[in-house]
Amino acid sequence: MKAAVLGLGEAGSLYSAGFLAGGWTVSGYDPADVSTPAGVDRFDDIAEAVADADLVLSLTSSKVCVRAAQDVAPHLRVGAVFADMNSASAAVKASVSEVVCVSPGVVFADVAVVGSVPAHGARTALVISGSGSTRAAEFFASLGAPVDDIGGAPGDAARRKLLRSSFMKGLGALIVESTEAGAAAGAEQWVRDQIAAELTDGYPALDRLHDGTVKHARRRAVEARAAVELLDEIGVAPVCGRAVAQVHERLADVDGRSAEDLLAAYEGLPVANIGDARGRMGMVDSGIHSLWKGARAVGRARTVWTRAGDNKALQDALAKVQPGEVIVINGHGDLNRALMGELIAERARSRGCVGMVIDGAARDVDVLAEIGFGVWARAVSPAGPYKDGPGHIDIPVAIGGVVCNPGDLVVADDDGVIVVPAAEAFTSLAAARAVEADEAQRRAAIIAARNAS
Repeated sequence: MKAAVLGLGEAGSLYSAGFLAGGWTVSGYDPADVSTPAGVDRFDDIAEAVADADLVLSLTSSKVCVRAAQDVAPHLRVGAVFADMNSASAAVKASVSEVVCVSPGVVFADVAVVGSVPAHGARTALVISGSGSTRAAEFFASLGAPVDDIGGAPGDAARRKLLRSSFMKGLGALIVESTEAGAAAGAEQWVRDQIAAELTDGYPALDRLHDGTVKHARRRAVEARAAVELLDEIGVAPVCGRAVAQVHERLADVDGRSAEDLLAAYEGLPVANIGDARGRMGMVDSGIHSLWKGARAVGRARTVWTRAGDNKALQDALAKVQPGEVIVINGHGDLNRALMGELIAERARSRGCVGMVIDGAARDVDVLAEIGFGVWARAVSPAGPYKDGPGHIDIPVAIGGVVCNPGDLVVADDDGVIVVPAAEAFTSLAAARAVEADEAQRRAAIIAARNAS
């Protein structure tokens, strides 16, 4: 028997080892610069890799699995089983099935991995559906894997996995966030002790869930987002699910870079370029503008929602604001009472706050410019605020037609303000730099042409 493995990363290597141990011949294909597992015949041509294979395992990624299937389909032998093992939505699985089953006699297996492959290798538990589920179940069961063959259509197994993921990915995300909070509060080990005490396997389970979430955040972010879509589809509001997806997306975007590095990288990037890179999305309406020429701020959002003309909630936010943060205030667009002035600006500066964006009014503009504290607001008013409340901090707020979540990236300059979702900050940075470089090149060409004329 021959198995062809598409994708020779960690999972591909472990399944290759499992089939080799079961007496199979294993071929492999991966365009990336990854090592070749021992015993695997690796090919540079995907057609050669799958030639005469009884079983083809797709372990690429959800982003490219349909393209991989398109490349493979013309070269599958009659009677082959194509097993898609990627973490993808039911719709993606159905698309892959349509592609490969065009080939005569080929059957498709939607293989959902419902355990830890690094921990269990080829013996990891599986749920399998699709026209090839029975044959695929026999192949994997021969390696010692617990297999739940549910038959049905392509995507049915993926749905089962996503239902499980809505809990498991949430548990991993919660552990990561809780340990980060413990570290920030100087009580990381205490938090770890509390979590481990609630888990059957204690610290090994804690470390496996934490480290796996961080290490595989990019792939799991896709799965977490697919779980959100499934819950929406079946009529269950994915309140926690959306937060879980955001945690994974944040971890995937960080990629080892620090928050300080990110903020420094955005310094000097024009808001206009960032907006162009994001398809003109996320820019606060032009009514909210800089109160003095040359102001600029880059920071994470500390959010405030207050009654019109009242700054009690802003006072609460000042007690919590951290260095490098921008206070973002939904003041209901009230123009008659300033929510802040020079005294609040000085208090904010003392805490490391780098600016404020206010859907409302401010005052003491000359002093704000003198001390270099950037404020973006709808108006200037000499009238002071009420201080009675109500109000809230650290919740999503609407400001200038944009929703800003706590921790989102805020960039503001003379042109205006843009809010970049936290999970998209690093990818937006690269795109904005590309826009900036393109504009600089085009401007230089215009100037050169003018000087040459």
